[in-house]
Amino acid sequence: MGFDTRDDACVYRVRDDLVLIQTVDFFPPIVDDPFEFGQIAAANALSDIYAMGADPSVALNILCVPPCLTPDEVAAILAGCAEKVLESGAVIAGGHSVEDAEPKYGLTVSAFIHPDLIWSNAGARPGDVLVLTKPLGNGILATAAKRDIISQEAFKPAIAAMSTLNKYAKEAAQKTRVHSCTDITGFGFLGHAYEMAEASDCTFFFDSGAIPLFDEVLDLSTKGVVPGGAERNKLYLSKKINFADNISEPFKAILFDPQTSGGLLISVPEDDGNKLVENLKEAGVRASVVGYVRERGRFFAEVVA
Repeated sequence: MGFDTRDDACVYRVRDDLVLIQTVDFFPPIVDDPFEFGQIAAANALSDIYAMGADPSVALNILCVPPCLTPDEVAAILAGCAEKVLESGAVIAGGHSVEDAEPKYGLTVSAFIHPDLIWSNAGARPGDVLVLTKPLGNGILATAAKRDIISQEAFKPAIAAMSTLNKYAKEAAQKTRVHSCTDITGFGFLGHAYEMAEASDCTFFFDSGAIPLFDEVLDLSTKGVVPGGAERNKLYLSKKINFADNISEPFKAILFDPQTSGGLLISVPEDDGNKLVENLKEAGVRASVVGYVRERGRFFAEVVA
């Protein structure tokens, strides 16, 4: 697998019964606490592997260090990441650091899996239902926290969600017939849904009332507290997505909101939808059936009330 289907990671065949999955992701801090930053950066990078149905094996650090960071702060970033990598079952085998004007951190991650077990974002089929495993809006909440519009206490649920590995959602989904999967990150919910629908040559229909949001997100979006990336996502997707007339502009902005370490969007047969939600609930994962898949229409995704 390469660029053609826009999958979450590259897949390289080692031999007939074994493939290597590789990904890389790093970014500037989305939170003030360095330990939490390391946790979130690790969960975000590891997520690409889980979206492919695999378990991470080896990770390498990527670290950009400005002179203003103290050694203790750098150590806290690395410790936060190490905790999450340990939780994933992988090992950190080193990495590379450079001096830079802005702190940035992330991982390259490798995994190994049998080729028959890979999840692709190109496998959704008409008749499937779509399940989302984390609420939307952490980009809006992060923007509000940086502007001191909301308290750090109000930001905590989003921090907890961003720090949660998609490992548990992946494991719950493996007990069902997964046709397709992706994770929701910088292109926003609709950006990644579009990539999945296009790769599958289908149209995704989403029920706006079923899409889970973090508390306060709709109110913040109504007040215009939206990151610039949401507008860029909207411009890119404007001719690919259709909205019902009664979908509000603030709600649309949430669907375009760039997410950090968001949930998985999973396509399963309709008969497995409720089973998957129940499996996720048992695993402690908040999940909802948010839509369904139909034959390809004029748009790749439609949002209805």
